[in-house]
Amino acid sequence: MTSHDGGTAWAWDALGGAAESVGRVRYRGAAGLESLLPVQELARATVGVCALAAAELGAVRAGGEPAGPVVVDEGAVATAFVSERHLRIEGRAPVSFAPLSGFWRAADGWVRTHANYPHHEAALVRALGVPGTADAVRSALAGLGAVEVQERVYAAGGLAVAVAAEYGAPQPLVETVQGVGAGDGRVLALPAGPLPASGVRVLDLTRVIAGPVATRTLGVLGADVLRIDAPGLPEADDAYADTGFGKRSALLDLADPGDRAVFEGLLDGADVVVSGYRPGALERFGLGGEQLLERRPHLVVAELCAWGWREWGPWAGRRGFDSLVQAGYGISAACAEDDRPGVLPAQALDHGTGYLMAAGVLRALAEGGGRLLRYSLAGTASWLVRDLAAQPEGAGADAAEAVEPAEYEAGAWLRERDSAYGALRYAASPFGEWERGPSRWGTDRPEWRER
Repeated sequence: MTSHDGGTAWAWDALGGAAESVGRVRYRGAAGLESLLPVQELARATVGVCALAAAELGAVRAGGEPAGPVVVDEGAVATAFVSERHLRIEGRAPVSFAPLSGFWRAADGWVRTHANYPHHEAALVRALGVPGTADAVRSALAGLGAVEVQERVYAAGGLAVAVAAEYGAPQPLVETVQGVGAGDGRVLALPAGPLPASGVRVLDLTRVIAGPVATRTLGVLGADVLRIDAPGLPEADDAYADTGFGKRSALLDLADPGDRAVFEGLLDGADVVVSGYRPGALERFGLGGEQLLERRPHLVVAELCAWGWREWGPWAGRRGFDSLVQAGYGISAACAEDDRPGVLPAQALDHGTGYLMAAGVLRALAEGGGRLLRYSLAGTASWLVRDLAAQPEGAGADAAEAVEPAEYEAGAWLRERDSAYGALRYAASPFGEWERGPSRWGTDRPEWRER
């Protein structure tokens, strides 16, 4: 068993944790996720600080002080970071990327597209003016500049990013805004439960991977997580079968007065709101982070976007996914092989940001609520390529000496259970077992459980 490395200390400090606490984190077992960049260090650190934050909240709610080490198994971390790859639904492997998602040669470089959702695929082929086949897209892109493709597809409502040759502008790992209601103790007035977040109500307004990883983590730690989606924007069944553990899922149209009234009732009873919409998208409904804290000062609000909350040209308001941020932030170029852009061994920006979000929420709850936290995939990318990669040689040697990476086996961390989607094989959480598997997306009632 090994002590924490420098990445854990860095992340804990960014979350506002006390420096003397981070020494309680211990890592054991075999590590995976080998890469040219320190992906395993990112993975262990994000799960490590989440485990430490959970222990901190549990101790506060029990009226005591945290005691003893917080132990994280590196094999569980490596398996969970590629949970979508381990998922089997009735023995079937889910489709990771659609045929029109991937790297394509442009006239002057490379472009990364994301067309997993039907409306994004339609926008891509509409922008290029071609049939929706790989050959047609390949031919069209070969005659266009990479940035031209990026802007044309974005203007049509699609997703394409020119592969950047250099790392993007520095971004913070997390931005914290203290609310006027900080420390009012509403959440901590709940009696302590068997798990650190028992009884805590989490309103989940996230999609795809990063935000849902955060909320499924809060779910395994005891929270009552209710995901709300718009009825006109369905989630892929395969995606929800992976990230729907430990939560329920309902549909509400915020533009409909009746549904909006139901949502406001949920908001009145919530302790935490986690959102994954780009900056400005929820403000039109009065549901931006600062607006929520002004109306309900006790809340903990965690907001996620792709490209960062601070000024980064016109990118702050753009949609994005892990694969696109890897391409646009310079990670794909850094991982290139034989002149073709490469990828990280996991969607590490998604998963790492998800655990960081959960950790920040847990810490804010322990301190009484009333806080707005902002995260971005670009912020996690910046941490990966600058701060983690810049650790002096040997800074993480204690963790690296635990075992040889070849000893890692995912099988020990795979589980099976029935669900609304049928029989699932899935990756275990590094924090234990979920009380419930995923229900069918959008089929639960929009109401809180009794507590």
